[in-house]
Amino acid sequence: MYLNEFDATLKIIQGKWKTVILYELYESKVVRFNAMREIIGEISNKTLTHQLRELESDGLVIRTVHPTIPPHVDYELSEKGKTIIPVLNMICDWGLENTDHDQLETTLCR
Repeated sequence: MYLNEFDATLKIIQGKWKTVILYELYESKVVRFNAMREIIGEISNKTLTHQLRELESDGLVIRTVHPTIPPHVDYELSEKGKTIIPVLNMICDWGLENTDHDQLETTLCR
């Protein structure tokens, strides 16, 4: 249960890596698990798995398991997931305009 719509939205995207994952899926369209881990870099398998499962549970990410040997898993944004990108872009823009750029390790915004 969420307190209100703001609480719901923030809790869904809350997590150190969720916005990075969403942006990467938006940019790449479809990404395999290991490729996502390599792109992000510092994330552990356990944390990436947890964040992806939460995003999938919230309906933002689609997980596709391919029955190959060895099996592989692809992730992509769902239609619902695509609707969060403009919101993230606005948050990025606000952050860029109101944050000392020297304090940012990197930027994700286009």
